[in-house]
Amino acid sequence: MTRVRKAIIPVAGMGTRVLPATKVIPKELLPVFDRPALQYVIDEAREAGIEHFVLVTGRNKGAIEDYFDSAYELEAGLEAKKKTALLDELKDLLPEAGAFSFTRQQAPLGLGHAIWCGRDIVGDEPFAVLLPDMIMVNDRPCLAEMVEAYDRVGGNLVSVEEVPAEDVSKYGIIEPGETRSGLIEMRGMVEKPAREAAPSRYMISGRYILQPEIFQLLASQEPGAGGEIQLTDSMLKLMKTSPFHAFPFTGRTYDTGSKLGYLEAFVGLALESGEFGAQSREVVEALLKARR
Repeated sequence: MTRVRKAIIPVAGMGTRVLPATKVIPKELLPVFDRPALQYVIDEAREAGIEHFVLVTGRNKGAIEDYFDSAYELEAGLEAKKKTALLDELKDLLPEAGAFSFTRQQAPLGLGHAIWCGRDIVGDEPFAVLLPDMIMVNDRPCLAEMVEAYDRVGGNLVSVEEVPAEDVSKYGIIEPGETRSGLIEMRGMVEKPAREAAPSRYMISGRYILQPEIFQLLASQEPGAGGEIQLTDSMLKLMKTSPFHAFPFTGRTYDTGSKLGYLEAFVGLALESGEFGAQSREVVEALLKARR
């Protein structure tokens, strides 16, 4: 069984839910405490053993490519000022040469279309998908646990989390089967079902491991909800010939795609910082006290 060594990260979104902050700054590069949101997702993938990253970009996203390149003037300035700790930190963030590929999604045709744009780079092997809005925090990275599960069962995997019944209409919800060794057999998926029609309370939460056959299905997929090529529509077709399992993620997920979600992520990750966590708590508590 071919191991998972490539990942597609769709970063072409306009970030309209957090405008005007994203008018000129890609939403994926908005800082979440001490680093861009995208850096957390890349770090998670690296810890899972991902070797090659396929970033599907769009117009006005050139800063993302620059972020993963050397900044010669900055590095030279840090070296001249003997700020070696900062210089080393920047160099540690640089990917190995050739480890990143960038491809353009010319029109906002949906997540499924964005994944399809990476087909020639991924080729005929299983691959991961990480949604950059979702920062997932746990003692062990979500994708690393999913890769371990994939090595046991193969097929396709998606991460899921339980949500309150009143929230199921906001998400893609799985139809669960039997649970074995911590994985839930998937029998189907429903996009934003009504509360009374939802087959479970497990929402699909932003991490996938998929077989390359999904590309052929996406190539002929008709537009679905919102007039976009929906990944879940092709996943339902693939489910007829290839097994799907859900991995219940039990850590903390921050959705940075909205203003309040971004605020929660910023504060939450500041509080979890090993170096600045205690000081961050003092700042937050002082602000709350001043407003009572």
